[in-house]
Amino acid sequence: MVIRCAWATSAEDYIAYHDEEWGRPVRGDDGVYERVTLEAFQSGLSWLTILRKRENFRKAFAEFSIPKVAAFGDSDVERLLNDAGIIRNGAKIEAAIANARAALDLPGGLSELVWRHADWSAPAPSGPGDILAVTPGSKALAKELKKHGFRFVGPTTAYALMQAIGLVNDHLTGCWVRETVNGLRNSASRG
Repeated sequence: MVIRCAWATSAEDYIAYHDEEWGRPVRGDDGVYERVTLEAFQSGLSWLTILRKRENFRKAFAEFSIPKVAAFGDSDVERLLNDAGIIRNGAKIEAAIANARAALDLPGGLSELVWRHADWSAPAPSGPGDILAVTPGSKALAKELKKHGFRFVGPTTAYALMQAIGLVNDHLTGCWVRETVNGLRNSASRG
Protein backbone atom coordinates (compact mmCIF):
# COMPACT_ATOMS: atom_id res chain seq x y z
CA MET A 1 0.00 0.00 0.00
CA VAL A 2 1.30 3.45 -0.97
CA ILE A 3 1.29 5.94 1.90
CA ARG A 4 0.54 9.55 0.98
CA CYS A 5 -0.10 12.78 2.81
CA ALA A 6 -3.71 12.76 4.01
CA TRP A 7 -4.80 15.77 1.92
CA ALA A 8 -3.77 14.00 -1.28
CA THR A 9 -6.14 11.05 -1.19
CA SER A 10 -9.60 12.50 -1.85
CA ALA A 11 -9.42 13.00 -5.65
CA GLU A 12 -7.36 11.72 -8.57
CA ASP A 13 -6.25 15.29 -9.33
CA TYR A 14 -4.83 15.61 -5.82
CA ILE A 15 -3.09 12.25 -6.03
CA ALA A 16 -1.38 13.16 -9.31
CA TYR A 17 -0.36 16.61 -8.05
CA HIS A 18 0.96 15.17 -4.79
CA ASP A 19 2.86 12.31 -6.41
CA GLU A 20 4.33 14.23 -9.34
CA GLU A 21 4.71 17.88 -8.30
CA TRP A 22 4.02 19.06 -4.76
CA GLY A 23 7.24 19.71 -2.89
CA ARG A 24 9.49 18.96 -5.83
CA PRO A 25 11.98 21.70 -6.68
CA VAL A 26 10.78 24.21 -9.27
CA ARG A 27 13.40 26.53 -10.65
CA GLY A 28 13.24 29.02 -13.46
CA ASP A 29 11.46 32.32 -13.38
CA ASP A 30 8.40 31.35 -15.45
CA GLY A 31 7.85 28.14 -13.46
CA VAL A 32 8.04 29.98 -10.15
CA TYR A 33 5.83 32.77 -11.53
CA GLU A 34 3.20 30.20 -12.52
CA ARG A 35 3.12 28.85 -8.96
CA VAL A 36 3.00 32.36 -7.43
CA THR A 37 0.06 33.17 -9.69
CA LEU A 38 -1.84 29.95 -9.04
CA GLU A 39 -1.32 30.20 -5.28
CA ALA A 40 -2.68 33.77 -5.36
CA PHE A 41 -5.73 32.69 -7.35
CA GLN A 42 -6.28 29.82 -4.89
CA SER A 43 -6.64 32.20 -1.94
CA GLY A 44 -10.11 31.59 -0.51
CA LEU A 45 -10.80 28.65 -2.82
CA SER A 46 -10.11 24.93 -2.96
CA TRP A 47 -6.77 23.94 -4.49
CA LEU A 48 -8.73 21.32 -6.42
CA THR A 49 -10.55 24.13 -8.24
CA ILE A 50 -7.20 25.57 -9.34
CA LEU A 51 -5.82 22.19 -10.41
CA ARG A 52 -8.86 21.53 -12.56
CA LYS A 53 -8.55 24.94 -14.24
CA ARG A 54 -4.76 24.92 -14.52
CA GLU A 55 -4.56 24.28 -18.27
CA ASN A 56 -7.06 27.08 -18.83
CA PHE A 57 -4.89 29.38 -16.71
CA ARG A 58 -1.85 28.43 -18.77
CA LYS A 59 -3.63 29.31 -22.01
CA ALA A 60 -5.12 32.52 -20.60
CA PHE A 61 -1.80 33.70 -19.16
CA ALA A 62 0.46 32.95 -22.15
CA GLU A 63 1.92 29.79 -20.56
CA PHE A 64 3.01 32.04 -17.67
CA SER A 65 5.71 33.71 -19.74
CA ILE A 66 6.69 36.65 -17.55
CA PRO A 67 7.51 39.03 -20.43
CA LYS A 68 4.27 38.19 -22.25
CA VAL A 69 2.05 38.65 -19.19
CA ALA A 70 3.90 41.83 -18.23
CA ALA A 71 2.88 43.23 -21.62
CA PHE A 72 -0.84 42.55 -21.02
CA GLY A 73 -3.03 45.63 -21.30
CA ASP A 74 -6.63 46.61 -20.73
CA SER A 75 -7.95 44.39 -23.53
CA ASP A 76 -6.22 41.39 -21.94
CA VAL A 77 -7.76 42.20 -18.56
CA GLU A 78 -11.18 42.34 -20.21
CA ARG A 79 -10.50 39.04 -22.01
CA LEU A 80 -9.50 37.40 -18.73
CA LEU A 81 -12.53 38.77 -16.89
CA ASN A 82 -14.72 37.08 -19.53
CA ASP A 83 -12.82 33.76 -19.55
CA ALA A 84 -15.04 31.20 -17.81
CA GLY A 85 -12.13 28.74 -17.82
CA ILE A 86 -10.28 30.62 -15.07
CA ILE A 87 -11.18 32.34 -11.81
CA ARG A 88 -12.59 35.70 -12.91
CA ASN A 89 -11.47 37.86 -10.02
CA GLY A 90 -10.42 41.31 -11.18
CA ALA A 91 -8.08 42.00 -8.28
CA LYS A 92 -6.29 38.68 -8.77
CA ILE A 93 -6.03 39.19 -12.53
CA GLU A 94 -4.56 42.67 -12.00
CA ALA A 95 -2.18 41.21 -9.40
CA ALA A 96 -0.97 38.51 -11.80
CA ILE A 97 -0.10 41.16 -14.39
CA ALA A 98 1.50 43.46 -11.81
CA ASN A 99 3.50 40.51 -10.46
CA ALA A 100 4.83 39.71 -13.94
CA ARG A 101 5.94 43.31 -14.30
CA ALA A 102 7.57 43.23 -10.86
CA ALA A 103 9.31 39.95 -11.73
CA LEU A 104 10.86 41.55 -14.83
CA ASP A 105 12.51 44.16 -12.61
CA LEU A 106 14.06 41.75 -10.11
CA PRO A 107 17.84 41.71 -10.14
CA GLY A 108 18.75 38.05 -10.52
CA GLY A 109 15.18 37.02 -11.30
CA LEU A 110 12.18 35.65 -9.42
CA SER A 111 13.53 32.14 -8.94
CA GLU A 112 16.71 33.41 -7.31
CA LEU A 113 14.76 35.67 -4.94
CA VAL A 114 12.35 32.93 -3.89
CA TRP A 115 14.99 30.23 -3.49
CA ARG A 116 16.94 32.39 -1.03
CA HIS A 117 14.13 31.49 1.39
CA ALA A 118 14.54 27.72 1.17
CA ASP A 119 14.45 26.09 4.60
CA TRP A 120 14.94 22.36 5.05
CA SER A 121 15.67 22.55 8.76
CA ALA A 122 12.18 21.69 10.05
CA PRO A 123 11.64 18.12 11.24
CA ALA A 124 9.36 15.88 9.22
CA PRO A 125 5.74 16.53 10.15
CA SER A 126 4.08 13.39 11.51
CA GLY A 127 0.53 14.61 10.93
CA PRO A 128 -1.41 17.50 9.38
CA GLY A 129 -1.44 19.29 12.74
CA ASP A 130 2.35 19.61 12.58
CA ILE A 131 2.20 21.73 9.43
CA LEU A 132 2.00 25.46 9.96
CA ALA A 133 0.16 27.89 7.68
CA VAL A 134 2.67 30.68 8.30
CA THR A 135 6.33 30.50 9.27
CA PRO A 136 9.06 33.08 9.87
CA GLY A 137 10.40 32.12 6.42
CA SER A 138 7.06 32.71 4.70
CA LYS A 139 6.73 36.06 6.46
CA ALA A 140 10.18 37.04 5.20
CA LEU A 141 9.42 35.86 1.66
CA ALA A 142 6.09 37.70 1.58
CA LYS A 143 7.73 40.86 2.89
CA GLU A 144 10.48 40.71 0.26
CA LEU A 145 8.04 40.04 -2.59
CA LYS A 146 5.82 42.92 -1.47
CA LYS A 147 8.86 45.19 -1.23
CA HIS A 148 9.40 44.52 -4.94
CA GLY A 149 5.78 45.30 -5.83
CA PHE A 150 4.17 41.86 -5.76
CA ARG A 151 0.52 41.56 -4.74
CA PHE A 152 -1.58 38.75 -3.25
CA VAL A 153 1.52 37.28 -1.63
CA GLY A 154 0.80 37.29 2.09
CA PRO A 155 2.62 34.93 4.47
CA THR A 156 0.06 32.12 4.06
CA THR A 157 0.21 32.27 0.27
CA ALA A 158 4.01 32.50 0.46
CA TYR A 159 4.13 29.36 2.61
CA ALA A 160 1.87 27.47 0.21
CA LEU A 161 4.30 28.50 -2.55
CA MET A 162 7.26 27.32 -0.46
CA GLN A 163 5.57 23.94 0.01
CA ALA A 164 4.60 23.63 -3.64
CA ILE A 165 8.00 24.34 -5.16
CA GLY A 166 10.25 22.54 -2.68
CA LEU A 167 11.54 25.33 -0.46
CA VAL A 168 10.32 23.23 2.45
CA ASN A 169 9.42 19.55 2.61
CA ASP A 170 6.05 19.15 4.31
CA HIS A 171 5.39 15.62 3.10
CA LEU A 172 4.45 13.68 6.21
CA THR A 173 6.64 11.09 7.87
CA GLY A 174 5.94 7.83 6.06
CA CYS A 175 4.74 9.48 2.84
CA TRP A 176 6.47 7.75 -0.06
CA VAL A 177 7.30 11.10 -1.71
CA ARG A 178 9.15 12.59 1.27
CA GLU A 179 12.48 10.84 0.70
CA THR A 180 12.21 11.33 -3.08
CA VAL A 181 11.87 15.07 -2.50
CA ASN A 182 14.81 15.04 -0.07
CA GLY A 183 16.92 13.33 -2.75
CA LEU A 184 15.89 15.89 -5.37
CA ARG A 185 16.63 18.72 -2.98
CA ASN A 186 20.07 17.35 -2.19
CA SER A 187 20.84 17.01 -5.91
CA ALA A 188 19.54 20.51 -6.63
CA SER A 189 21.61 22.05 -3.85
CA ARG A 190 24.78 20.54 -5.30
CA GLY A 191 24.03 21.77 -8.85
